[in-house]
Amino acid sequence: MKFLKYILLLLLILIIGFSIYIAVQPNSFEVTRSKTINAPQPVIYNEVIDFANWEAWSAWVEEKPDTKISLGDQTDGVGGNYTWEDEDGIGRMKTIDADPFSSITQEMQFEDFPKSKVLWQFSGNENGTTDVKWSISGEDLPFIFKFFSTIMGGMENQIGPKYERSLVLLDSVLQNKMSAYSIDVEGVTQHSGGYYLYSTTSCKMSDFKTKMQEEFPKVGSYALANNITFAGAPFVLYEKWDEANNAVIFSVCIPTNSRIITTESDILTGQLDNFKAIKTVLNGNYDNLKEAWEKTMAYIKSNNLNVLEGGAMMEVYPTDPSLVPNPADWKTELYIEVE
Repeated sequence: MKFLKYILLLLLILIIGFSIYIAVQPNSFEVTRSKTINAPQPVIYNEVIDFANWEAWSAWVEEKPDTKISLGDQTDGVGGNYTWEDEDGIGRMKTIDADPFSSITQEMQFEDFPKSKVLWQFSGNENGTTDVKWSISGEDLPFIFKFFSTIMGGMENQIGPKYERSLVLLDSVLQNKMSAYSIDVEGVTQHSGGYYLYSTTSCKMSDFKTKMQEEFPKVGSYALANNITFAGAPFVLYEKWDEANNAVIFSVCIPTNSRIITTESDILTGQLDNFKAIKTVLNGNYDNLKEAWEKTMAYIKSNNLNVLEGGAMMEVYPTDPSLVPNPADWKTELYIEVE
């Protein structure tokens, strides 16, 4: 009997000691993880602000694929919400504040435990990448919360690795979404032609993208400075494409409503008569233009059509990348004049 009393006393001491240990644990916690993602700031923000996207890059769902996700009537923006349920219980998340495209503040609650604050911060870099910081914090933690947190290894060990993995998955999902593209050869069409301002230049094929980006602002600035109205989307006319010598001659063009008499020697006015063409539409990154041109030429060959010698070969850019950050949403129209 004495032995049993000693055992019970020892257990009581252990329980009291453990309770004191739990009681003196911090009444607050914070867990933070960061990652630099190769995507524009608005693209990442738009992905995170909508809970409908979260399941695809959640480390918790990856670990427990049977997790039941229930989306609210609103999933994006302030007021967006969702719940999840697994063998551990039910959790809820709601967006309570947002500063596009810099930060998102959310509120998370698991079962009847106190609510935690979740904060996303996005900081764009000059090279086009974005620093993403994801943190969760809680205050005034009750004894039972600290008890479960302690026996499960602490909030840092519970949440930190999941945040790290989720950010890796987020990066992967974004790369896949941004690289999505489609090419549609629409076939024969009639291009209406028209007047345009242009500047002609040449460069190595490898420098074409950079050179084009340098030339378009010159023509655009001239038009704006002289109150010239744009009559459509800017485009490039290919004058010569010489793969053997790695050289390209091209004109950057802005359509106008009428013939403009220019005052700059390197900015001129041109006119396209209406012409028969094969039209192709690329939806996606400009990196896929080579494939779009190849498919267009293959279509011309397979349909026994002939490219008109000296005819128009042009790329039209209806989308302004400075306003549409996701490359998957860029649209380009290709026209090749045929007989």
